[in-house]
Amino acid sequence: MAPRLNLVILGKQGAGKGTQSKRLAAAYSIPHISTGDILRAAVKAKSPLGLEVSSILESGGLVSDDLVNRLVEQRFHEPDAARGGLLDGFPRTIGQAEALEGILGDDGVKLCINLDVPIDLVTQRLSSRRVCQECGAIYSDTDVEAISGTCSNCGGDVIQRADDQPDAIRKRLEAYERDTEPLLGFYEARGLLVTVDGSKSPDEVTEAIEKAVSDRGLG
Repeated sequence: MAPRLNLVILGKQGAGKGTQSKRLAAAYSIPHISTGDILRAAVKAKSPLGLEVSSILESGGLVSDDLVNRLVEQRFHEPDAARGGLLDGFPRTIGQAEALEGILGDDGVKLCINLDVPIDLVTQRLSSRRVCQECGAIYSDTDVEAISGTCSNCGGDVIQRADDQPDAIRKRLEAYERDTEPLLGFYEARGLLVTVDGSKSPDEVTEAIEKAVSDRGLG
């Protein structure tokens, strides 16, 4: 069997990770592995880990690194991850990155893609973002769905999330710089980091990432 193509995508909130992750997952026939999706799926499935997550969330607690690590490990054992996966939202810390090395074993992370976008641009993107409460579809505040408040995918309510308000955005970006930016050095030291200008158009960003993957002899 060919080695797994395991990719990590990093970037500030609003850098376009979700958009690029979906494109790359389709291009390389690997699953887009988002920790948010994993948590929701585990809770919905009422698996043992899901019940543990549900209990923590209902009590207002935070899901521990250990539990998130176990959920990610479980996700990589699913059939669609046989060829690898694209990780979005994990790892968030050096500790999680070290745990991921243990989870993936010899296959390891093949490339870490950093979407570099200036703070003023991600702030603008986040403050104009509207999200469907049901399916998670993302819209701009100028889209018909945002203006009408109704998702064209599922009919759900389209809202501005509380964490896309200016004060919340500032706190999220501060948390990113504190907890996640050190990962850039972690992956750079392993020769796995490639930085892409995320301020360009989505198509240009995708092209740059695919070139980086190809230049490494991957994909």
